[in-house]
Order: sequence, then structure tokens, then C-alpha cells
Amino acid sequence: MSDPTAVRTSIRPGEPWLDTTGNRIQAHGGSIHYEDGTFYWYGENKERTTPGSGNWHWGVRAYVSTDLYNWEDRGLIIPPVLDDPASPLHPAQKMDRPHIIFNEATKKYVCWLKVMGEGAHDTQASTVLTADHLLGPYEIIQTGLQPLGMSAGDFDLVVDADTKKAYYYFEKVHTDLVCAELTEDYTDVSGEYSTHFPHPGPPFTREAPAHFTRDGVHYLVTSGSTGYFPNFSEIASAPEHHGPWSILGDPHPGDPTRTSYRSQISSVFEHPHKKDLYIALADRWLPQLPKDMPNVYEIVAAMARGEAPPAEARGDRSAMAAGLGENTAIADYVWLPIRFDGEIPLIEWSDEWRVEDFADR
Repeated sequence: MSDPTAVRTSIRPGEPWLDTTGNRIQAHGGSIHYEDGTFYWYGENKERTTPGSGNWHWGVRAYVSTDLYNWEDRGLIIPPVLDDPASPLHPAQKMDRPHIIFNEATKKYVCWLKVMGEGAHDTQASTVLTADHLLGPYEIIQTGLQPLGMSAGDFDLVVDADTKKAYYYFEKVHTDLVCAELTEDYTDVSGEYSTHFPHPGPPFTREAPAHFTRDGVHYLVTSGSTGYFPNFSEIASAPEHHGPWSILGDPHPGDPTRTSYRSQISSVFEHPHKKDLYIALADRWLPQLPKDMPNVYEIVAAMARGEAPPAEARGDRSAMAAGLGENTAIADYVWLPIRFDGEIPLIEWSDEWRVEDFADR
């Protein structure tokens, strides 16, 4: 049996990823921040999110690395609040998708959290925290924020490299995708915004936005709305933060199942020292699902249109039921490099790949 703490020399998408002590990495819906030669990977800690536990999360956990392969656990940078069931950080309040940006003017790290609450998910709000260091401790600045009077779902935060203005891309539950400008301290919305990609509702609604730029072109990757069941990604491009956005299609053309290689992209990280290396960071939320299970998106989409699901998508419904336990404590990661065909981003499967295979800047 191989040593679980052995030094890794590559990224192997979809395989269990352990930290330097041999424990599963718990940084889901996550992002990478690079600073002073160190990579910081942070995200939802799902170690106690097992069927029947009542725990949606157990705080936000962070890891550090110098090579993107081997990650040292730095603990909970935002711990759960256990003694106040009404706190947005209580494990039952369904907090997820943390995003942290640095404000050069205030010298503060600003973290936004999506909080769905214990009840229906049609009303969602944001919690905003700040810290002097990415690893915390964090102080809550405001809770229950519904930006622009909207219920805000999955999101991404972006700081323009030139102007340092920050933008908040979020799903207006369950309709449009909104690009809202943030205040100068990044802790609220300024009031300036635009709306994009209107849809009548799930599964068509675009969620999980992941923004990146390349050669002056803005890109947004989004997924459909099928809970933890995987569906196809969609990528769009625009000349500016506010668009107009042109849909380019599914960046996973090599996946015949149209499930984004059974994963959902949470963010895109541009490597600071490698030429044209953009990494799509994705979660395989339900690795226990069989590879040949029906495409849930096609089933739900047909039902939403009042149609019978396509024959090839019906399959054995027991496969769908197998995922309803949502044991995300064992969720895996699918990290893949983005290749560009001109200005068209493509994500191709690789069982194993290395950062060293890409040229230095």
C-alpha cells in the first residue's frame, strides 16, 4: 500500500486528494490565492457533512503549498459558530462558497459568504467578514445582506488588476446572473450593476459563476442548477466586466455525458509564473454516483418543459436516489488546465498532469 503522506509530483483529477498528514483535503467550492511565493487554497470544510448529520459545513478551512501538489492544513480560518443557531456560521445555516479578495487601500482581506439558511433556498443572503491576514482571524462586518434588494446565490468576486475596482458576480435566485460593483472597501455593493443570462428557473438558471481574464477578454464559466448532481458547463466572453456577453458553449466538448467530467467548476486560477496556465478548479460533489448514471439535467429540463425525458436519459432512477444522501464529506476535486483554441477556452480530460509541463512566463 502506498504511503498517503508521500510527496506528490502531479495533479490527478478525480482521485482522493490528501493533505500532508494523510487527511482528505476539505476546501470545497474553493479558490486559490497566491502571495509571496505561497499558494493558499481555501473553501468549505465538509468533513462533518454526512447524511443525517444536519451539518452543511464545519467552517472554512485553508491549506498552503509551494507547488500546488502538496498541501499543508492550516486549520479553520473561519470556524463554525455552535452556540448560536441563528448565526450565519452555524453548521445548519447552509453557508458555502467563500471568496476572499485583498483590498490594497485598506490592507484588509475581505471574505464574502453565501448563506442559504435553514428553510427554503429561494431567499439567500450574504455575510461579509474582514481580516488582516488571509488566514484570519476574521471579523463579521455585516450579515443578512441582500445586495440590491436581491436574493443572492452562488457568486464570484473579482478585482480589476488595473483599476482595483471590485465586482461581484452572483446568481439572482433563480433567474439572472448579476454583475454588481462593490464599494471602495469591498464590503458592500455600490448600486451600479447589470443583469445577464436570464432564464425561467432551474435547471436552466446559470449558477456557480467563475470569472477570469486573458489578453483583455473577460470569461465567465457557469453551471446549470441541478443541486449536487453534475451538469454541463457553459462559458461566455465579453470585452468588459458588464458585458455584453457572448455564449461560446460547453468548454468540455470531449465529455459525451455533458456533466463537466462529473464535476462543477468553482473558480479559475491563473498561475502567476506559468505562461497561459489557467486552472479550472472543480468539485466532484458526489463521487459515489455511477459513471453511467442518467444525465439529471436532461431529465429535469424535460420535466420543466412538460415533456417526457429523452429515452437515453431515463435510465435507472436508483442511480439518482444514490446521490440524494449527499455525503459531501467524501467529495473529490477535478482540477484541469484550460487550453485555448484562439479565444475559445477548452477543458480536456487528463488522468494526470504537471505544472512543470507549461512554459515559464
